[in-house]
Amino acid sequence: MNTFALTASVAEISQQRYTPAGIPALDLLLSHESQQIEAGQSRKVTLSLKALALGTTAETLAKTEVGKQVKFKGFLASTKNGKGSVLHITDIEFI
Repeated sequence: MNTFALTASVAEISQQRYTPAGIPALDLLLSHESQQIEAGQSRKVTLSLKALALGTTAETLAKTEVGKQVKFKGFLASTKNGKGSVLHITDIEFI
């Protein structure tokens, strides 16, 4: 199963574009910071993650302010060049 959930702030939002099929698409960069417990120890975690939203989710996120905290759900896939991962957003919840 490939499901992913992350609370993150929107660090960057590209200009909304359209797929060849006419579906709205939006590229984002998400930023996350938290404290996590690993092996019984507290650890500070920071990460940046590329994300992609399609359809009505893209249209909604296109109106979002940079810095806004959002709960994202979706799945991970390889980037086009295969040298990283991108979160394909399927659901959002504004905090």
